[in-house]
Amino acid sequence: MTSIVQLGRAALGAALAIGLSAGAALAQPQITIQAVTQPTPAIPQYTRVDIPLLRDGLAAASNGRIRVNLAAWPERNLNGPEIIRLVRSGQVEIGAVPLNTVAGDVPLLDMVDLAGLNPTIGQARQVAEALMPEVNRGLERFGVRIIAMAPYPAQVLFCRERANSLADLRGRRIRTGGGSINDFVAAIGGQAVGIGFPEVYAALERGVADCAITGTGSGNGARWYEVTTHMYALPVAWSTYGYFINLAWWNRLDAPARDLITSTFAKIQDEQWKLGDAASEDGIACNIGDRANCSIGRLVENRPMTVSRPTPDDLQTLRGILANNVLPAFVRRCGAGCGETYNRIVAPISGTRYEAR
Repeated sequence: MTSIVQLGRAALGAALAIGLSAGAALAQPQITIQAVTQPTPAIPQYTRVDIPLLRDGLAAASNGRIRVNLAAWPERNLNGPEIIRLVRSGQVEIGAVPLNTVAGDVPLLDMVDLAGLNPTIGQARQVAEALMPEVNRGLERFGVRIIAMAPYPAQVLFCRERANSLADLRGRRIRTGGGSINDFVAAIGGQAVGIGFPEVYAALERGVADCAITGTGSGNGARWYEVTTHMYALPVAWSTYGYFINLAWWNRLDAPARDLITSTFAKIQDEQWKLGDAASEDGIACNIGDRANCSIGRLVENRPMTVSRPTPDDLQTLRGILANNVLPAFVRRCGAGCGETYNRIVAPISGTRYEAR
């Protein structure tokens, strides 16, 4: 009899424990995240990574507790520069935007992807990861931080007319995303034109811009091949972007939610760097109608573009522009402390030091 009573008590205790556990799980508050990430919903950074990992992945991993209302910029009538302000104000919890696009608000951000700094995507990631703690120390004063960084494909020139070298670009109106790429354009004798990414197609179509700089695959996703004829595949930069989060919102989250979101963004970061690498050459292949090497983007069969590869002289010129034009202009915008930070963190990676002039 005693054993039966003991078993009954044990079973009751177990049932109560299960009930309490289930009740605790049900008591966890639902989390709805407003996220605006990519400049167009057509690019693979959005369709292949953000949708499956951020929107769908977080919902699945949290058993429905975390819901992400995900949108691309045009779906919220945004052009990019205002995204960090929306995150800061709490109107969205997560926003992604190229660092140079918002460097006017926080000049330090431009250091990660200065024009001419990173000849390879591997070095671009090394610099981004080395600078992340320093960048976040600066951002946290504004109530935001970066949870992940990622690249777009190599940033090259899409032009309405022939462009085989930097010399061909002299005098042309060239769309940029802002920041140090404006200094690069000025150094080669071009005229930098600030146009939000969703509006570039129309600007090229109307001749408001003669050329525009963006990723090889990004331009393909936005159908720039319909309004340009030539690509000069000089990797000026990688348009490294950050996924910004509102710090007050982040600090209010419980630890399990923060851990799950952090691990999700670690996966997103890895996948976006892999995609940026693969999409760089794929974007070229797709735009020039090379079916055998186009697997990510949209193959251009009607009036494919012409591509020119950078000359050794232009690669050397780009390096000189970094040292002589881009770095001094960046430090003037950002302050002497940014020059010291660059030499301490970035110069050992890049091999190019900032010299005060």
